[in-house]
Amino acid sequence: MSSPLDYLAREQSRLVDDLCQYVRFPSISAQPAHGPDVLRAADWIAARCRQVGLATTVYPTAGNPIVVAKTPPVPGAPTFLVYGHYDVQPPEPFELWTTPPFDPQVRGRDLFGRGTSDNKGQHLAHLNAVEAYLRTGTPLPCNLTFLIEGEEEIGSKALYEFLPAHKEELACSAIIISDNGIPGLEFPSLTYALRGIAAIEIRLNGPSRDLHSGLFGGTVENPAMALCQLLAQMRDADGRITVPGYYDDVAPLSAYERQQLARIPATAEEYRELTGSPRLFGEVGFTPEEQRTSRPTFEINGLSSGYQGEGSKTIIPSWASAKLTLRLVPNQVPSRVIAAVKAHLEKLCPPTVTLTVKHGHGGEPYIVSPDGPLAQAALKALEAGFGHPALLTREGGSIPIVSAFQKVLGADTLLLGMALPDDNAHSPNEKFNLDAYAAGMRMAVHLWPRLTEAMASRSA
Repeated sequence: MSSPLDYLAREQSRLVDDLCQYVRFPSISAQPAHGPDVLRAADWIAARCRQVGLATTVYPTAGNPIVVAKTPPVPGAPTFLVYGHYDVQPPEPFELWTTPPFDPQVRGRDLFGRGTSDNKGQHLAHLNAVEAYLRTGTPLPCNLTFLIEGEEEIGSKALYEFLPAHKEELACSAIIISDNGIPGLEFPSLTYALRGIAAIEIRLNGPSRDLHSGLFGGTVENPAMALCQLLAQMRDADGRITVPGYYDDVAPLSAYERQQLARIPATAEEYRELTGSPRLFGEVGFTPEEQRTSRPTFEINGLSSGYQGEGSKTIIPSWASAKLTLRLVPNQVPSRVIAAVKAHLEKLCPPTVTLTVKHGHGGEPYIVSPDGPLAQAALKALEAGFGHPALLTREGGSIPIVSAFQKVLGADTLLLGMALPDDNAHSPNEKFNLDAYAAGMRMAVHLWPRLTEAMASRSA
């Protein structure tokens, strides 16, 4: 009988086809019109888990369903939880896609489509590795629970409510998440820290209606202009956020951490080319890698006001709004940072307009020591799967549920990404490299015996 690794190599083409099936569901959680598609994606992954041989339950929630699937029990062995999400980001603007976002296409060694790397391909790689164990009759050394949700892209509200109620069912020794990236195929990495996030929306209201800019211009405040002037005061020329107290709780990088980040094989010019920017800009005194993973930010995600149709319309708009996200680092607390930002905005807002601040989703930053036995076991599995020594990295993105896992389940998370820097997560032409998909499956095969051995050594 073949080994799990032989099975994966033999079944590679079919496993790519499976991912294509999964990606065809436009499971956009942010858009209610796609609610039926979200449900179909949940049903598909649940059916796939059952096909592999896992005991699977689809839990209805006040939002989107949560799928929980368990491998055949191994008495006395540790349990690990694998997390993923079947919902995806909106694909707009459609005109920037080379091929339709939900018609997956292979070009070279890349599979293009919304959700390929974020996150359908990454958690499917883990499920495929389990299939390889079970189909070849190779005993799994541990118990595995798959927890796959449908609201990650909109804040995981249902999962936050689900966790405490299902704490015993989800009990585990550690959590595995592959919903992040690596610097390259030759540089697999264990991510030991994540930035957190706090989302807010601000709105300035001026006149009671849009006004003729000729008849009234120069006598009343233009909310769009006031909004631009207000936001411009949030950051100085050196890229430092000007909100009082914003940096009070920031945990500085140690010399060891800066040394590890410096090992990542990307120059500032290569990073600039990746972004397509004419020139990089960031907080003075930090490298691009440090800026994007280890420093807090104040980002404008969207601006709305006035007439935006074809041609011109000479008005003073009655309102203006901005969507903002604040990326946070250890040990910042989202509620405390939001309060500081709100107080600063209120102080600077002119009396000629009225300010309202609406809170959105948020998540705390996360950090775990990379020196423990589980982390070291994960590094070895990465090296075995990708064929190259693994790095230690921090991630600039946010996975807010990680902190909830630690608080509710009392288990640390190992972040073992498979996405490459040019996979365009959240952007047009999202893709997943098929060599990374294959390496991720191999990594998952090696992961479970190594984690099980690490648990045994820790309890010895």
